[in-house]
Amino acid sequence: MQIDHQSHTPHAEESLPGVLTRIVTELHDVAYLIERIEPQLYGNCGVGAADESEQMMVLQGLDLAVQKTRGLAEFIDTITASIPDTWLVDVTTAVNLIKLADMKKALSNGMLRYGHSQPLTKASGDFEAF
Repeated sequence: MQIDHQSHTPHAEESLPGVLTRIVTELHDVAYLIERIEPQLYGNCGVGAADESEQMMVLQGLDLAVQKTRGLAEFIDTITASIPDTWLVDVTTAVNLIKLADMKKALSNGMLRYGHSQPLTKASGDFEAF
């Protein structure tokens, strides 16, 4: 994960369906990242009864966050299918508000990112300082 401190200027106008498709990809990635947290919380052993109910509420909240993120992605994806490619938008200002370099790049360059922002192939303990 990198934070971008420099301004990035994407194409002036882009197809709205293309932009929305990139947003859908990012939402699916967010859901995936949240899902990867859940097993770590399940493995928390030796907690008391009061802690167990609180932990269950956290897990239910994470599950809800995944479902809502995927729901938003599917909603946008379905609407995108009916928007003509001739509808253009300028995403320059919106992209410049994003702080994470990887997300900024994924949303601004007009190309879909394949895979996840934090692939499972990274060794445990690998990180990027920001």
